[in-house]
Amino acid sequence: MTRSYVREARRRVGPKRDRVALILAALAVEHADAGIALAFANDLELLVSVMLSAQTTDVNVNRVTETLFKKYRRPEDYLAVSQEELERDIFQTGFFRQKAKSLRGTMRILIEEFDGQVPERFDDLLRLPGVARKTANVVCAERGEAQGIVVDTHVRRISQRLGFTRQEDPVKIERDLIKIVPRADWARFPHLLIWHGRRICDARKPDCASCPIAGLCPSSRVEPR
Repeated sequence: MTRSYVREARRRVGPKRDRVALILAALAVEHADAGIALAFANDLELLVSVMLSAQTTDVNVNRVTETLFKKYRRPEDYLAVSQEELERDIFQTGFFRQKAKSLRGTMRILIEEFDGQVPERFDDLLRLPGVARKTANVVCAERGEAQGIVVDTHVRRISQRLGFTRQEDPVKIERDLIKIVPRADWARFPHLLIWHGRRICDARKPDCASCPIAGLCPSSRVEPR
């Protein structure tokens, strides 16, 4: 089924919005199971997981949070221990000192200003220590209220290869993507590109021969049939 999209527009590098629709359709079939890989049960666990995911893998975060979330169930729990103890508990995620500091600062704000709840507004999320646009976008998207498009290393790389952006800065890349990706697809677009990047469109050795969207990609290394 995915190959039909390639035959339909083999080597077509036309209007970006037209290609986005075809690419989304093809990747939705190729990566039907695409979704967030972090394990969480509520908004607080989601926020913490995304904060811990910086500079490490989702698999590694899940190993840590499997135990962490049994010990830390409320914002108050993160402040009931010393920073050193929290650092030990998240050590395996890397950059543990800064992450522990950000987590404790975030929990204080949640308690003092949001009644212990993760704020709903995007701008309020950005006020939390250690929370930048990527983290805020993930939280909002997983709540079903996407306010932008998550840009990670896979989204950046594949968007550039597809000719959707020439930018390097994540904020500028997001700005370019928002112009061509329908708002209804803001949440699933990054999931599909992330899974495609992990499985096929590798940073160093992309498997263009197996790629279901090779015919829509100006960077493809395979010849049109």
